[in-house]
Amino acid sequence: MDRKKLHKNERIGISLLLLLPALLVWWPLWFMLTSAFMPADELTATIGPALGLAGGDSVWHLFPSWPTLLPVLSLLLDTPQFFVVFWNTVGQTFAQMAGQLLVGIPAAWALSVLRFRGRGFLRLLYLALMLMPFTATMVPSYLILRVFGWIDTVWAIIVPGVFSTFPVFIMQKWFDNIPNAIIEAAKIDGASPEGILWRIGVPLGAPGILAAMTLSFFEAWNAVEQPMTFLRRPENWPLALYLGNFEGADIGAAMTASFFTLLPAVLIFRFGQKYLEQGIQMGAVKE
Repeated sequence: MDRKKLHKNERIGISLLLLLPALLVWWPLWFMLTSAFMPADELTATIGPALGLAGGDSVWHLFPSWPTLLPVLSLLLDTPQFFVVFWNTVGQTFAQMAGQLLVGIPAAWALSVLRFRGRGFLRLLYLALMLMPFTATMVPSYLILRVFGWIDTVWAIIVPGVFSTFPVFIMQKWFDNIPNAIIEAAKIDGASPEGILWRIGVPLGAPGILAAMTLSFFEAWNAVEQPMTFLRRPENWPLALYLGNFEGADIGAAMTASFFTLLPAVLIFRFGQKYLEQGIQMGAVKE
């Protein structure tokens, strides 16, 4: 009994120890959520002093004193630019994900299952490209995109995203776990290489594919560096650039826009959390 109490006390202590970091993570999210439904005068009094928009000290309220939908309605009904950048982000994100499925699945399957000269080097090259930061490839990417005339177009964001190496790496790790006996049995039964991929590889590697797509969504949805480098006109901007260009007086609109920007990411994370965790664990396994 004493041992059970000891284990229980240890679990309680660990939970309390993790509570503080959890609160530090959730506090900005809660502040953003409550600010999206807070009247303009209360919001100005709350964080206005921190932004130099009002005198006195900043005071944060756990809940709005008078919850209102006015900031939400103002953003949705009186801010057409928000809809433009929102659908820009949706189009750019899901176009990249669709392209990654068409390109990444065959590439990952080839690197995992096929045996050819230079396969090891190619896998190493994919890994090296995945680890390289955007700043290392920015200039070559800019020069290539300029040759094709894609600077300041959505193709400057979509095409490089389609050929991202990270989804290939995650899916390849899952394909590596498919028993070779299953593939050999399918070959004996007369299945074509394409049939083996789509009838065996894709169903068995579905968790890895979903994990890769979840990570790709977050990367594309929150992209800042690529749009900032390759897009000039505001009508082509995604949400990440749009949120960074709010004026100080539009605190309510900025908070509400941030809330609607975060909402799809939360829903996608809720759906793909299990696959995301499995994909991260699989990606952490060394060759």
